[in-house]
Order: sequence, then C-alpha cells, then structure tokens
Amino acid sequence: MTGNVKGALLQLAAMGLYATHDVIIKTLGATYPALQILFFASLLSFPLVSIVLMRDPQPGTLRPNNPGWVILRTLCAVVAGAAGFYAFSTLPLTQVYAILFTTPLLITILSIPLLGEKVGLHRWAAVVVGLSGVLIVLRPGGQELQLGHAAAMAGAVASAMAAVIIRRLGRAERPMVLMMWPMLGNFFATGAALSISYEPMELIHLAMTGIIAALGLMGGFLVIMAYRAGEAAIVAPMQYSQILWATAYGWFLFGEGVDPATLLGAGVIIGSGIYIVWRESRGGVSANRPATSARLRTETVTAPKSTILQRLWPPRS
Repeated sequence: MTGNVKGALLQLAAMGLYATHDVIIKTLGATYPALQILFFASLLSFPLVSIVLMRDPQPGTLRPNNPGWVILRTLCAVVAGAAGFYAFSTLPLTQVYAILFTTPLLITILSIPLLGEKVGLHRWAAVVVGLSGVLIVLRPGGQELQLGHAAAMAGAVASAMAAVIIRRLGRAERPMVLMMWPMLGNFFATGAALSISYEPMELIHLAMTGIIAALGLMGGFLVIMAYRAGEAAIVAPMQYSQILWATAYGWFLFGEGVDPATLLGAGVIIGSGIYIVWRESRGGVSANRPATSARLRTETVTAPKSTILQRLWPPRS
C-alpha cells in the first residue's frame, strides 16, 4: 500500500470518528442544552488530554509567552466549540458541515493580515466562489434562517481565526499552553452557563459525553498518522468525506432528507476548498500554506487540533 493511499484511508477513518462524535452531540442535543453537553464532554476530556500532555518534554508552567494571542485563541476556541455544538444540536447535519467547510476559505482570508500571506487571483476567485456556496446552502428567502445557521458560521470564523493564530505562534508556545488554556476557558464559560440552564442527565447520557471526548482525541491521532503517511494535498481533501457520513447518519438516525440545494452548495464550497489546497501545494504560490497546515477540521475543545497533538507525539526515528 502506497503512502498516499494509506494516508487517505486513515484520514477517511478519522472523519468517520469525527462524524460519529458530531452525531452523538446531535442526539444529546434533542434533550439537553448544547452548552451542558459541551461542559461534560470537555470535563471528561481532561483525564484523556492530561495523559497526552504528560509527554510534553518542555518544562514550564501554564503562563503563556504571548498572552494576548493565547487569550484571543482561547476565546476563539471557546466560541468555535459552543457554536459548533449548538449548530449540530439544532440543524441538519449536512447543513452544519456545508457551512463549517468554509473554514479553509476563511483561513485564506485571515492569513493575509496575520501571516503576511500573499493571495493571488486564483485563490481569491476560489474564496469568492466558495462563499457563494454558503448562499446556496442558506437560500435567504427560500428557507427560514435559524440561530443555528448563525452559530455554524460563527464557529467557522472562530475556528479559522484560532487555526491562523496557532500558525502565527509557531513553536513560541508549549503544546500544554495551547491545549489547556482553551479547555480551562471552555470549562469556566460552560460551567457558568449551567447556572442558567441545566437538565439532570441520565447516567447513559453522561457516558455518551465521555464517548464524545474519546472520539475527538482518537480522531486527532488518526489525522496525525494520515498526514505522516501521505502528502497533504492528497490527505486534506478527505476531510470533506464528512458530508457523506452526514447524509447517511442524517437519513438513518434522524430522518433528514437529502436537500439538493445543500448538497449543491456544499459541492461548490468543497470544490473551492480543494482548489485552495491544490494551489498551496504548488511551489512558489504560498509562503505559509495556511489552509493546508490547518488540516481543515474545525476546532472544538473535545477534538484538539492535530497540529498541536503531533508535537506531543513525535514520529518514531
């Protein structure tokens, strides 16, 4: 098996785990507030992430070297997680994914002021076409827009911002700082929300929030293995297989029909994202490869960025 085939298959498996992670969120969201689900999922993430963080070879504390950027990244990660959990709880899966797939487009835009990336006509055209796909999905006037649609878009923007900040910081911050600050920020923010809205949880449902945490971490490690096995330009587009999982899960588990407009809009967005990754892979076009380096998956506290995890999991020599 060639490296690219292995990488693609590992990435497809990771996306299956992430999709299952999101399905459990949607399932619990029918009964419990989204922030409550996020609170317990992130709480149960602490033991798993702590085991991983024990591998951090860099001594130090949780005090950041760049507090302003770390605080901004923490806020973005908290918003991305809360908005994503709410969107999955209230919208059809395919619509949520279609909107979240705009993340690489937004990363391309944000990389200009934050990374000094020079974006040419081709990538600008891809961004414009991709964002027009969002209008196809939302169909203003053709369907009733909900708060979930705004939440999904806010999640994409916040996740893109968090990804670009990671790229800007490089290795100036320890992985422990980049992972623990968002987890702690999320814990306090969602914990405070429990005082406003709380539904007593059955033990089986509490266990399901632990499964969310485990699936997010397992997906992250599979992504690391995928990018180590294959070329980024081949592995990255496999992210979009989540739309297939969403269509299947939505049909079998939630009775969601296949919406042609959503699939068309998602196709436009996916095509634009793949084109941007392809352009970044060409020599001399991109100095930073921001969309490719971000690995596309939107960030939640329960699914830590694989780009941070891999610094704690060096390849075998």
